Parts: sequence; C-alpha cells; structure tokens
Amino acid sequence: MIPEIRISDYSYDLPEERIAKYPLQQRDSSRLLKYENGEISDHPFRDIAEFIPSDSIMVFNDTKVVPARLHFQRPTGAHIEIFCLEPEEPAEYSRIFAETGKCRWKCIVGNVKRWKSDVLTLYNPDSDAMVSDMDLKAVLVGRDNEISTVEFTWAGGYPFSRVLEICGTVPIPPYLNRESEAVDTERYQTLYARYRGSVAAPTAGLHFAGTELDAIRKKGVDMETVCLHVGAGTFLPVKSDLISGHRMHREPFIVRKELIRKLIDPGKTVVSVGTTSVRTLESLYYAGVDCIEKGAPSDIGQWVPYGREYGYSTEEALTALAGYLDRNGLDELKIGTRIIIVPGFRFRVTDILVTNFHQPQSTLLLLISAFVGGEWRRIYDYALENGFRFLSYGDSSILFRSRA
Repeated sequence: MIPEIRISDYSYDLPEERIAKYPLQQRDSSRLLKYENGEISDHPFRDIAEFIPSDSIMVFNDTKVVPARLHFQRPTGAHIEIFCLEPEEPAEYSRIFAETGKCRWKCIVGNVKRWKSDVLTLYNPDSDAMVSDMDLKAVLVGRDNEISTVEFTWAGGYPFSRVLEICGTVPIPPYLNRESEAVDTERYQTLYARYRGSVAAPTAGLHFAGTELDAIRKKGVDMETVCLHVGAGTFLPVKSDLISGHRMHREPFIVRKELIRKLIDPGKTVVSVGTTSVRTLESLYYAGVDCIEKGAPSDIGQWVPYGREYGYSTEEALTALAGYLDRNGLDELKIGTRIIIVPGFRFRVTDILVTNFHQPQSTLLLLISAFVGGEWRRIYDYALENGFRFLSYGDSSILFRSRA
C-alpha cells in the first residue's frame, strides 16, 4: 500500500545563513555528526575511518557531473536556459557524448512558454571564438509536462562532451542562490568521479580527500563503486500535500556483478556513501525479485517496495540477480530506478549511511527518517543548535541504521 505521509511533518526552520553557499577551502575540513544507537556526537570529518568497521563493504557513487546548463538566445533577444537531464537520441550516455553533429536530450527549459518554433543560438556575450565556431543551436521538438525534448546541432566535428565543456556551466543547486563560479568546476565533483552523466553531484562524496580514502583502504575496508546518474529530480520540491502525489524521475544505474556477489554475504556491513548509493543498493533487491518471478530484471518503480509483502531473503534475491547476469554473459547490471524511500521502507542492503544535511520537506529527508527510525528531527535539531552547515556544500553525518 502506498504510504500516506504528510510532507509538512518533515519540515524544519533552515535559516539562510546555515546554508553553505561555498565549499570550505579543504574538502575534509568539514564536520561529521555521528548517530549510533540513539547517541549523537560531533567529530572532524577526517576521523571518519575510525567509524567504518574493518569488515565493511563501502560503496561510492562514481558518477561525474556534466556542465549541463546551457544559455541560449531567441532572435528577439530573450534568454532561454536549457538544463539537459537525460539522453533521448542516442539514449545511451556514452553514445550521446560521442555524437559529433546532432543529438536530442530530455531537458528542463526556463521560460519554455516563450519558446515556440524559434531556432535558438547559444548566448555568447564575450564573443568567444571557439564558441562561435561550434555554432551550437537548439530546437524544441516536444513537451511532456515540465520535461521538454530538445534537439541540438553544432559545427566543427566536436563530440558533444566537448561541446558541453566549452558551452555549458556546472548546474549547482538552485538553493545556493548564486551563479556557477570557477570554484564549482572542481569542487562540485568528487575526487573519484569517473562516468559522465549527472546533473547534480552525489554530495556526500565531496568531503573525501585522498587522506580519508587511504585511511579507509588501509583499514582493510572493501571500497567499491556503483554508478547512478543523478537527475534534476533531486532538486524538484515536493509540491503535493501527501508524498503519494510526488513523482520520482527515472535515474539509470550500473552495478558490477562482482559487487552483487559480495553483497550476498550476510556477514558484511554495507556502508553507503550518499543517498544515491542507497537508492541503487536497495533497488538491487527488487531487481533480484524480478529475476526470481519474471526471469529478468526491469526498471524499479517508485512504489514497488510498498505494494506487497516480499518473502525472499536478501541473499535469495541477490543470488538470483547474479545468476541472471551469469546466464546472459553480463558483467554489469544496467537498468533504471524511480524508487522512493520513505518511513515504512524495509532496508535490505545498507547498514551505515554517510550523507549531508538535506532540505526541509524533501524526499531525501524522508529517506533519512526511514533510515534512523524517525529520529531525524532530533539529529537535525542537534545539527542546527551546534552550528553545522547544511545542504550540498555543508557538513556531513554518519548514520547507523535503526534496527527497530
């Protein structure tokens, strides 16, 4: 049954001055709130390796943020901002970034009602020669509610990845209330980012510098990666009174078969770095159920975890998923998820979560509440009363899952 949760019950007063507008000078100079067995404590982030059990599997999201915001101009002079969300044609990230003349994306378009049939030209106020040579243009192909399909064309034979690097800007979150700056190009990206595709950073990973990663590795922790490309849905506020009225957007992910096999071991503690990693890991269980019941995995729907009782153990589901990959000669699982994690969700994989402090009335705050058994308000009250910095460039927390 779909949970009937009032989003107003997950609100709190977040003063503007508590939102971290810029990153700290050093990645790992942030603070770390630790929550375990009902106890809250305050630590430097540099101490995080101390709290990771040596027998853990620690999972990072190695997606890479692309400069997906493009500013165009109508023939009338009006400005139109286009925010690339997801490949449309070609539909694969690797293929669309390699295209050299034309491609289509699903986008969010600012001032879209003012854009009819015009061919837009990239706004180039500084008359940059390379930008001029690329001659990037945009045509509106179609609309589906807030999502538009846009076709881009350009000259010069450049791959689209290069076009974005030259013409686009880093899509920092709107709640920072500022334009992207040079510092964001480096710092709104994890050190281990590898695969292009996200329009938002998996921000829990922004705190990790080489020192912490080395300390965790030396402790014997098995450090693994998944890749979930974060969509702009992470920025969209919940507008409905009940969470049942909120629509989650599809986000594609990739998980290696080797990691799935490791997760089958019930004796391992699984540490997820970020909510995107949690959503990926927890989606694996339902992909495994599909393998048991249908013979193959499919995209995970938003409300799949709540629609019925599931009698399969985590080991059974993940074993079935790994078996499907074996039978089909696949080394990776590539599907998508719309899964939403709210109070009442049963966690099957994740034991410990490293995450930042999230917006009021957001789906991410609901995930935190589900993970800590409803203790989110006490945790956030402590963070507010003790000077922690909030949101994407803010401080971090390490939360041990409630067993209640």
